Amino acid sequence: MILDAAASLLAEGGVVAVQVRAVAARVGLTDAGITHHFGNRQNLLTELLRHGGRQLRAALREVVASWLEGDADLHDLVASLDALYWRGYGELAVALHAAGWRDRGSGMLNPVVDALHRLRPPGSSIDDTRLAVAALHQAVATDGLYGTAFRRSAGLTGAAADDPTAQLRWWTRQLELALGLGPLEAPPRG
Repeated sequence: MILDAAASLLAEGGVVAVQVRAVAARVGLTDAGITHHFGNRQNLLTELLRHGGRQLRAALREVVASWLEGDADLHDLVASLDALYWRGYGELAVALHAAGWRDRGSGMLNPVVDALHRLRPPGSSIDDTRLAVAALHQAVATDGLYGTAFRRSAGLTGAAADDPTAQLRWWTRQLELALGLGPLEAPPRG
């Protein structure tokens, strides 16, 4: 309950918002109650990092499992990953990284890598699959925070800058190309 409250504060206001007093108020405890469980704010943040990492890993497994149960349309996977990060996991991932948390090779994205690699032609490089998934992860994890600004910096305006739909389609096409997953649809003419 305490870590969920701290995660909510993190998603709402970044690392600076995760204060012992704010967490205590959110769960109906005193500052001393939070300190009793975690010792100090730094220990609370450390546990929050671990808690957030576990939540993100579990959510990624759920996205992949749900995708594999469907018709395995690649755009559905890209859109599902994007939706996952828009639910606050993107901001959590960025905040966790900024606070010092690092995924030290635990393979948090392995379920995505494994699912996509099974679709590739025999003999395909697993490392190429990993690089493609890492690039997609980087893009969708930060889109909620920076996507509009990045699209504007590339000259897109209005709805084209604010709506990530076209960019998600672009990422789907890039994955198809990078992973050799079949012919691309011809772009619409006109």
